[in-house]
Amino acid sequence: MTVEVLDDSPEPMTSAKRAYQASLKLALTKGVNRSGAVLAMAQALANSFDDILEANTLDLEASKEMAVPELILDWLKLTPTRLEAAVEILQRLGEISDPLRRVRNAEYQLDDCQSYTQLMPLGVIAFVYEAFPDLGAIAAGLCIKTGNSIILKGSTEASHSNETIANVLRSAIEEVGLPPGCVELITAEHGASIRDLVTQDKYLNLVLPYGRSSLVQQVIRQSTCPVLKSAMGNCYLYCSLNSSLEMVQGVIIDSHESQPDPVNAIEKVLIHRHTSLSSLAFLWNALKDKGFNIKGDQELVEAFPQLQPMKSGEWGNCYLTKTVAFKLVDSLEDAIDWINQYSSGHADCIVTESYQESRQFALGVNSASTYINASPRFSRNPSRGDSIFLGMSNQKGHRRGFIGLETFTTARHIVQGNGRF
Repeated sequence: MTVEVLDDSPEPMTSAKRAYQASLKLALTKGVNRSGAVLAMAQALANSFDDILEANTLDLEASKEMAVPELILDWLKLTPTRLEAAVEILQRLGEISDPLRRVRNAEYQLDDCQSYTQLMPLGVIAFVYEAFPDLGAIAAGLCIKTGNSIILKGSTEASHSNETIANVLRSAIEEVGLPPGCVELITAEHGASIRDLVTQDKYLNLVLPYGRSSLVQQVIRQSTCPVLKSAMGNCYLYCSLNSSLEMVQGVIIDSHESQPDPVNAIEKVLIHRHTSLSSLAFLWNALKDKGFNIKGDQELVEAFPQLQPMKSGEWGNCYLTKTVAFKLVDSLEDAIDWINQYSSGHADCIVTESYQESRQFALGVNSASTYINASPRFSRNPSRGDSIFLGMSNQKGHRRGFIGLETFTTARHIVQGNGRF
């Protein structure tokens, strides 16, 4: 992510102030009005495909001239299909019931009083993202729906796309009467660095970085505000001795289908040592036929010289491409230990026919989500359930696991008394 570092720029502070003032008004806005705003955003986005794709073409041409990596170009490239998916998500967000002010029982109770909690907006969210111009619209929809204002800080590679999308969203929001400042954009022309934004702790309530691990770690190091880490790739799968390699193949392939960002893609596979090596060869050939690049640990490379050897440090790093590395382990316990040391910790899998093994794996793996005989394939707009997801978090903090509507809320404790003391 290309960032201009000019720490004396006032623009992030100005945007943060505007977003903060907007958040105070937005928190009092009725749910029907917030939902109407999200639906207006969806309609405006649908009406602006030509302008957005034209801006995206400028970004792609400039990025190719700057020799931007192919991975980032894939993330950057918008298509009518990707934009239609963003519109569908915004439309569904607008139709979902209001997530705010839901009353819940409170454990803390006082005599002669009734205590309860309600979900309330966080306030101001900063979304720092790498490429993925359409994610700015989705993140804005999640924030407006939950009564939060948002500040968008995209990478310079997507500057034209981000600005066009932000302008479309802001026009739609203003037309339905929401306060200005609900959606702010920090552009490259402002000369502002990430540090300038994520140190506005007087106004920001949460920073959400989205992109490669290097971007996420940069935000974590520089931020003086709470940060919700997101994660991509480097998910592990353990193939038990009591398992089907055909199922393993299906799970691996399906996990890579959430394009263009392989959020829950399985990139490392641990195989029980007593698994038939000839069966593994069939698995690898099947994956190669699907366009996968196969790597192996030293022991497997010695047995199968056609495998690419793993380099030092790769077990803890994500590829974010159709590359899968295999390693032999002696037991389920060894697999759990290895995963807890090297996995990204947001989605890990086991394929086994043993209920006992599945329970041991689910309890022992220190990940936000575990999958048993199921693909971890990520979907922002799942066909079942009543929520939209921006990504996955691998931290134990504000939220863990799926980043959805409730992620952008907090609980307020309310005590209703009767005047007796």
